[in-house]
Amino acid sequence: MMDKKKTLLLVAAVAAGTALYNLFKPIKSTVSVVQKFDKERYLGKWFEIARLDFHWEKNLKNVTAHYSLNKDGSIKVNNQGVNTVTGKNKQSIGKALFIGSEDEGALKVSFFGPFYSGYNVVKIDEDYKYALVFGENLDYMWILSREKSIPETIKNDYLGYAVQCGYATDNLVWTQQD
Repeated sequence: MMDKKKTLLLVAAVAAGTALYNLFKPIKSTVSVVQKFDKERYLGKWFEIARLDFHWEKNLKNVTAHYSLNKDGSIKVNNQGVNTVTGKNKQSIGKALFIGSEDEGALKVSFFGPFYSGYNVVKIDEDYKYALVFGENLDYMWILSREKSIPETIKNDYLGYAVQCGYATDNLVWTQQD
């Protein structure tokens, strides 16, 4: 009987913690996101060109993100890369939901159950070949491309915009794509 009480108490504590986390950790970025965002054109495979490094992606090369539709209308996120230290493949599958309208590039992504993080498409070219994505705070930023490289003009535009928004672009990791 005691184990059942402990389990219920643990479940209640996790639920309360999750509620507080989501209440005090805003998802939406204050930076403007892409308007007239086309979800269908964004789906598919993207190569990571650069990132602000964080635990999950530490030591990864050949990083890709593949976006596809789930049956419930959410977006399946399949991130993959190769660890340069161990040589092992690493994969993380999550889901993304639009925060508001589907024609705005403001989403939230979850890889860990009820915990969501902001994913804001702030720049994209008209052909949907290059994208600049900001997280919910200045610790998360990605430059993505449909190809393993990006033109200097796009790169410089995205870096300039990121600096204007307060991002420390000197800390970017330029992803090795073999």
